[in-house]
Amino acid sequence: MNSINQQRIERMMLLLNASLSPSKLSIIDNSHLHVGHAGAKTGMGHFELEIVSQKFSGLPSLKRHQLIYKALGDMMQTDIHALSIKASV
Repeated sequence: MNSINQQRIERMMLLLNASLSPSKLSIIDNSHLHVGHAGAKTGMGHFELEIVSQKFSGLPSLKRHQLIYKALGDMMQTDIHALSIKASV
């Protein structure tokens, strides 16, 4: 993993911890699997997120994803090209 993506993961973890207080949080950089893809050309990353949070209780998958996108804010436009999400309670 390159240092830029390591910094991105650290920032993502800070933002998600602050907003969603997860009991489990795992982020994997899959950018190396997408070399030559449009997102890789722009320098943005491909990540896999697994998160468990009580804040997802009673929410359908779409609402859980929206909470994650809101927590990550501008990173979804500037740093993250693709985000695979597994969100549960």
